[in-house]
Amino acid sequence: MTKDYPVMDRGEGVYLFDEQGNRYLDAAGGIAVVNIGHGVAEIAEAAARQARRLAFAYSGTGTSRPQIDLAKRLAAMAPQGMGEVKVFFCCGGSEATETALKLARQYYLAKGMGGKYKFVGRWQGYHGNTIGALSITGRTQWREPFLPLLLGFPHICPPICYRCPLGKTYPECSVQCAWELEQVIHLEGADAIAGFMAEPIIGTSATAVAPPPEYYHIIRSICDEHDILMVDDEVITGLGRTGKNFGIDHWDVAPDIITTGKALSGGYAPLAAVIVAERVWRTFWDEGEVFYHGHTYVGHPLSCAIGDAVQGYIQKHNLIQRSADMGAVLLERLKGLLDLPYVGEVRGRGMLLGVELVKNKDTKEPFPREVGFAQQVADRAMELGVIVIPGVQGTAPGLAGDHLQISPPFIFDEEDGALLTEVLRQAILEIGEDLTGPSPI
Repeated sequence: MTKDYPVMDRGEGVYLFDEQGNRYLDAAGGIAVVNIGHGVAEIAEAAARQARRLAFAYSGTGTSRPQIDLAKRLAAMAPQGMGEVKVFFCCGGSEATETALKLARQYYLAKGMGGKYKFVGRWQGYHGNTIGALSITGRTQWREPFLPLLLGFPHICPPICYRCPLGKTYPECSVQCAWELEQVIHLEGADAIAGFMAEPIIGTSATAVAPPPEYYHIIRSICDEHDILMVDDEVITGLGRTGKNFGIDHWDVAPDIITTGKALSGGYAPLAAVIVAERVWRTFWDEGEVFYHGHTYVGHPLSCAIGDAVQGYIQKHNLIQRSADMGAVLLERLKGLLDLPYVGEVRGRGMLLGVELVKNKDTKEPFPREVGFAQQVADRAMELGVIVIPGVQGTAPGLAGDHLQISPPFIFDEEDGALLTEVLRQAILEIGEDLTGPSPI
């Protein structure tokens, strides 16, 4: 199918403008990328300075000052339980996932445990679009065309309490979704499992779904017991998006590897990073092993300079705390949509929020997948001048289930939140009533 898209011309603060002069409130932050806002002159100036000084230097022949500076900044932000970390820079989240896979594999080779090569993912999890990343990803409809190419990695169910895949209720469930990891390890064999990878708070597959308080402590203990690396995908949730340095910080759990991107450069350059715990990288050093991996643009000086400028801007303006504070305000405002018959749940941490859309609020019945309810709502909202992301379907059985992702820049204010909520209310009601008839609201 074809679709006409506007040609975006410029950005300013929380707004985008197309070539026709139409203005759009960017309540999606691109796709959880834009954090400090569009068109920040300070970042453009930093980029120009670095481009004039040194745009590229191949990492195989030397490093660069921007790469060193940004690595130090990220190391200071990492969970303390990771020890003295090392940082590897690449261009995007999919590359970061592939880096983590290869790092974990070579880690166990260095330890003389070459049988450990499999990774456990979660259904509805998303870790990128390359073959290795799709092998861990749990979006069934995205995996299906490429199944013959994918690695046979096992998956466990996601911690979606609103519609528990196991048909249970928290806390009586004893967080069985976490203990599924133990079951998979016993089935596959601990001597075959290298890592478990998850988004600490789910991204576009079930936006802003957070697990129960015990969940990651259980996961961490299982990984420790069976000598399995815990890989934390922070490409969406990292660097302030959820009101903390990293999403996993909400649980005070330290992973072994963190992948991050998106907010790292705020959209001003392609950039991602892999943060490696001391016990992992030190094994390479102690064994005299080389990490066989790399790309042309690893540690790109211009991208790293931009990333360092963006992270410095965030720290200077205390924007991570703003993400937490304004995110809480925006969450309460969006909860006002719960009086609509088509809104089943509103959830969020910081500036990552989700609105679950349903056909029947009492039974949580979703609209049929082919209706594309979230896509229709997002399209109508854009016609009204607000951009939100229609989340990937699959939060309900049968690959149905619709939700909207709200992930605006951290500089979003109450006036922006009011406009967003007003437009969403109109769009949800209009599309819902087109499908089901007039609402009593």
